[in-house]
Amino acid sequence: MSVVVVATITPIEGHLQQVLDALAVTVPLVHEEPGCELYAAHSDGKTVVMVERWASREALDVHSAGDNLKKFGALAGPSLSEPPNVTVLESVPLGDSTKGTIQ
Repeated sequence: MSVVVVATITPIEGHLQQVLDALAVTVPLVHEEPGCELYAAHSDGKTVVMVERWASREALDVHSAGDNLKKFGALAGPSLSEPPNVTVLESVPLGDSTKGTIQ
């Protein structure tokens, strides 16, 4: 079963673009990782929220310990106000099967 992750990244005020630039480098690399089904950035102009879906917990664990996440940390770390807040979730499908879960 797929694993969904929501990671909120909070830049230091005025450093959003540096974080987005770091993501522009690392997201394409993450997309090539085994088990990556979705790795998408969203922003409200202050924070960045990554919505992720991994084929398994094992694939997520490999990603979490991998070089691409370390590269993001090296590139974006000086621009972050705090470490990313990462939440690992299990799907609870409700209602319409195509609208009630992240496909």
